Amino acid sequence: MLAEIKGLNEECGIFGVFGHQDAAQLTYYGLHSLQHRGQEGTGIVVSDGKTLKGAKGEGLVAEIFTEEAMSQLTGSAAIGHVRYATAGGGGYENVQPLLFHSQNGSLALAHNGNLVNANYLKHQLEAQGSIFQTSSDTEVLAHLIRRSGFLQMKEQVKNALSMLKGAYAYLIMTETELMVALDPHGLRPLSLGCLGDAYVVASETCAFDVIGAEYIRDIMPGELLIINENGLMSERFAMSSTKAICMMEYVYFSRPDSNIQGVNVHTARKKLGKRLAIEAPIDADVVTGVPDSSISAAIGYAEATGIPYEMGLIKNKYVGRTFIQPSQSLREQGVKMKLSPVRGVVEGKRVIMVDDSIVRGTTSRRIVTMLKDAGATEVHVVISSPPIKNPCFYGIDTSSKEELIASDKSVEEIRQLIGADSLTFLSEAGLVKALDPEGINGFCLGCFNGNYPTEIYPDTLQYYYQKG
Repeated sequence: MLAEIKGLNEECGIFGVFGHQDAAQLTYYGLHSLQHRGQEGTGIVVSDGKTLKGAKGEGLVAEIFTEEAMSQLTGSAAIGHVRYATAGGGGYENVQPLLFHSQNGSLALAHNGNLVNANYLKHQLEAQGSIFQTSSDTEVLAHLIRRSGFLQMKEQVKNALSMLKGAYAYLIMTETELMVALDPHGLRPLSLGCLGDAYVVASETCAFDVIGAEYIRDIMPGELLIINENGLMSERFAMSSTKAICMMEYVYFSRPDSNIQGVNVHTARKKLGKRLAIEAPIDADVVTGVPDSSISAAIGYAEATGIPYEMGLIKNKYVGRTFIQPSQSLREQGVKMKLSPVRGVVEGKRVIMVDDSIVRGTTSRRIVTMLKDAGATEVHVVISSPPIKNPCFYGIDTSSKEELIASDKSVEEIRQLIGADSLTFLSEAGLVKALDPEGINGFCLGCFNGNYPTEIYPDTLQYYYQKG
């Protein structure tokens, strides 16, 4: 589904490299492969072993990092970030990595996720004299590190991380080290790889493929990995809690060529489609998926049912970034600009339209209308996830609860609103069974069932349930 249209957006992606002479260039390519995780801002900070230097801006990776900009970024270590603004909002000052200089040395931070106790910690820190330069929750960690009473950087970071609640995958870079940290529940994906003698870290393994790096392993929940000239050192800053990686990484966010917890995303989505075929058998002529993230599930559904898969919808990849327009009318016009029905495929046909999720319902309604206007006699909508009834507090913008159509409407009411001949959501049990039949992995299903793996602070609840 089109994230920029429907209001479902990942906060960001992170990439880091240590021990390579072309660290900045590798980071550029890594960020480019993670561009789908954030299009509002991007930055790179490099280390030459003595100093940290960065460049950042609002826009896409290719727009910000021109040849001239890249020529200034020299060093053997680098961290980078692509951003979609959720907590803290947009603005140049919030573009990461955040870079801090002090008499005790420099520090750069890149963060994927969202801290549910950020405001609580900010109030405490400000009462102690801290002055925040950004509205990003990422900056909280820098203040906690610098205010730690420990002498060693490693202990400062571990102590600071232990105070955080929520979802976080952090890259922390000093002049001589790269530190990698993942929250105790492992809510966000983060992987380690190598390129020759250099180490690389990324939100998704597709970033390793583009630079020719080899995947080593996933970062463990509650782990602090320290990379320096002596190699790798793994520490624990927290005992691993119940593992709860975000299910939407499989359903929607990650690229199909990425692997999460050893599972290929494309393969996972095909399994969801096959499970849908069991739960929602429909007599129809053709199966089509909403580009791009729903195509894999549509293929799985078609394979399981024997109904032909066809490209009933085409995505126009050359339309400008209309998602920056906030009004509903422009958002709906954006659907027409970005998607086109293939009349020769759907005309006179009973169509099964596979999609990954429904948030507001406006996009689904527009697509169903387009397919019927193109001659489809029936449009049956099947969704490869359960209804999204609750906001996400961990770095995914699922809008306010009031804007989530499933929060107060039944499946039948949603079907009527989008104009489909039938509507079926994958069950929660079917979702888990399709991706983890042996029950060895844990998932966060909070946006579906309201059961969150961490405590949610009152001010965070108030923001998400009343915004909009």
